[in-house]
Amino acid sequence: MLTAEIVAIGDELTSGQRLDTNSQWISQQLADLGIRVLLHTTVADDLETGIQVIRQALQRVDLVICTGGLGPTADDLTRETIARATERPLQQDDEALAHIENLFRARNRKMPQRNTIQAMFPEGSLVVPNPHGSAPGIELTIYPDNSDPARIFALPGVPAEMVEMWNATVQPRILVQIGDQRTLTVHHLVKCFGVGESDLEQMLPDLIARGRQPTVGITVSKATITLRISATGSTEAACRTLMQGTINTIHDCLGDLVFAEGELELQHVVHDLLKETGLTLATIECGNSGLLTNWLSESRLDPTSYQEGLVIGRPSRFEPLWKDPNLGSLTSQPAEQLVHTVAQHALAKLATDIVLVLGPEPTDQSWTHSDDRIHYALAIGDQVSCKSSPYSGHPAILRARSAKQALNHLRLTLLALSSEAAD
Repeated sequence: MLTAEIVAIGDELTSGQRLDTNSQWISQQLADLGIRVLLHTTVADDLETGIQVIRQALQRVDLVICTGGLGPTADDLTRETIARATERPLQQDDEALAHIENLFRARNRKMPQRNTIQAMFPEGSLVVPNPHGSAPGIELTIYPDNSDPARIFALPGVPAEMVEMWNATVQPRILVQIGDQRTLTVHHLVKCFGVGESDLEQMLPDLIARGRQPTVGITVSKATITLRISATGSTEAACRTLMQGTINTIHDCLGDLVFAEGELELQHVVHDLLKETGLTLATIECGNSGLLTNWLSESRLDPTSYQEGLVIGRPSRFEPLWKDPNLGSLTSQPAEQLVHTVAQHALAKLATDIVLVLGPEPTDQSWTHSDDRIHYALAIGDQVSCKSSPYSGHPAILRARSAKQALNHLRLTLLALSSEAAD
């Protein structure tokens, strides 16, 4: 398998003023060609540092893809960097120069003398045409001492130009290099929720070990754990066959901790289960930025399944909506009793099959019954189930994790109902 390094060049990238989306896109294209990207390198507009980066890259991978630094200004150093890193003089390409001159002529502009630098290429390189820009790309193959040949492509940093040049020229040239040895890398995502990352890893015997095939990576985003299974083969079918045993093992080991595959999130799975069971849902949440309502409203839920979402700013706002003289003050109740009472009485008032209530955050200063836990309740028919979870961890994920815990409780309940109906 060929290996690659992507080098993004520019002060605007190393200073953080601009996000490098080119490297992400190129990585995806290389993966589709069966080429493994080993490194992403970002380097400033500094000649000596750039020379070191290019030299090292050409020594450690088969293919180097550079973006940026091909403009006409003094800080555009890529062509000189490649020339010096490979010890080749720059030479003018008359055809490339004519193309640049024609561009300016078509725009009724006089070409500045400085733009002639864009027609200069390291000796022995090929031009990568840029149909709609003044910065042609560079292709060069070198033969380092006692090592296999290494190939470098340099493309403009302007995404639209880079993508066009990749599709029209770079990818076809790489495909010729790969020939009959082309492989595919296929990825499969398994989404999990309900335990921590380290706990989940312990439940998967040796699946995440380095060096095994297919590979299994694990990432976490706002309490959702994603397992990424990757296999390489000659065809997509071969890759799918190779990874199927691993996917089966994951399901066997994790059971209901797995909630979806691919790009689906918890709210999408809840929607499918509501449609399957024919039940309707309303949600009530106290604070929490209205995440439940937002997710469910923006997902593919239709009005017949998700009927209403209420967001209460503070616990005292429950009473005007469901005041019952027999209940006394709702806010005088512990949080667990509060969500139980609201879920139970809201079921009839909202005329829905299911009510999911997410209680006040323990950090809510207007709530005097904090117990450092988040409470949620689910009412279906004459049954009300209450759950709670510790409200701890990084502040950036507390609300998202709380909303997902409530949604996951609903998911598991709907799964049980679906299973009972099937029996």
